[in-house]
Amino acid sequence: MIQLQQTNSENADFRKLVQDLDKYLAVCDGDEHGFYDQFNKLDQLDHVIVAYAENVPVGCGAFKKFGSDSVEIKRMYVKPEYRNQGLASMILRELENWAESLGFAEVYLETGKRQTEAVAFYQKLAYQVIPNYPPYENMENSLCFQKKF
Repeated sequence: MIQLQQTNSENADFRKLVQDLDKYLAVCDGDEHGFYDQFNKLDQLDHVIVAYAENVPVGCGAFKKFGSDSVEIKRMYVKPEYRNQGLASMILRELENWAESLGFAEVYLETGKRQTEAVAFYQKLAYQVIPNYPPYENMENSLCFQKKF
């Protein structure tokens, strides 16, 4: 049974999952990891979801305010052994519902082109590719998405 918990970036389980995510991204991003890492700090995330399977933290995601009526999805991650079970979709939909309940009308996110599974995942959930927004506008590896509620 999967349980989703709303929390913030002070949550110890979230912090551990993000450590795992950062190790994965360091490999995917290669030499560009330092650039991306500076935009993924945890001290500013008040809207975090942690997914638990049998009380074990197995996935996470977050959002932060992006514009007057939009948010940016950050720190999406599911442990490899729990992938392809619908967890990422559950987490993302919970984040979208939470943002919408707070009055936000659209969601943005950035992912790396080399993360082909992530790209396909966001497209499957009706995210549209848009021109790269700052600070990613000059990053060849970045792919930015938008979804309106």
